[in-house]
Amino acid sequence: MAHPSQLGFQDAASPVMEELLHFHDHALMIVFLISTLVLYIMVAMVSTKLTNKYILDSQGIEIVWTILPAVILVLIALPSLRILYLMDEINDPHLTIKAMGHQWYWSYEYTDYEDLGFDSYMIPTRNLTPGQFRLLETDFRMVVPMDSPIRVLVSAEDVLHSWAVPSLGVKMDAVPGRLNQTAFIASRPGVFYGQCSEICGANHSFMPIVVEAVPLEHFEFWSSAYQNDA
Repeated sequence: MAHPSQLGFQDAASPVMEELLHFHDHALMIVFLISTLVLYIMVAMVSTKLTNKYILDSQGIEIVWTILPAVILVLIALPSLRILYLMDEINDPHLTIKAMGHQWYWSYEYTDYEDLGFDSYMIPTRNLTPGQFRLLETDFRMVVPMDSPIRVLVSAEDVLHSWAVPSLGVKMDAVPGRLNQTAFIASRPGVFYGQCSEICGANHSFMPIVVEAVPLEHFEFWSSAYQNDA
């Protein structure tokens, strides 16, 4: 999860997020190179009185600074489109979960099970136990098996919401009357935190998302125990 004074992204917990981190570093390096070149040219123009008549009117230079930006844009666009298609690809999910946004909490329904669903509310500050995070912990976590393709169907009951978990590389709008879908694979066990990313009202900042990735056998035990308790 994020920590104070953090400048970069959260550690990747899914293959898609790893690709996004690589693309971020790739694009940022191009931006650094362009910024350095522009800064050098500006300093050189200001700090010298010499003038080169071939630079003032040169078709060769004009061709270069027309073609070079086009090549740079292609180098940025190709990996971007590749990741965009990867994020939209949903092949044979092992588990489907429906996430419904409400004012102001999330409800989850495991559609592959007969009776497995619950509401997820934020734990008030006064009820937190040592080790829990303020404004991020929920009373019921969305438990998923690791190394398994998970499809999430996202919608809303009342107003616009957005189901987002940064470390999993997932962010999907929850629109009333519309069923959006996204997918992720948790590549390691852990607890991953997210929040509603759409300004949805007075308690917008009080409807966190907690995804807990566990080994498959632990997930099967949890689902059986929850259904028996229900």
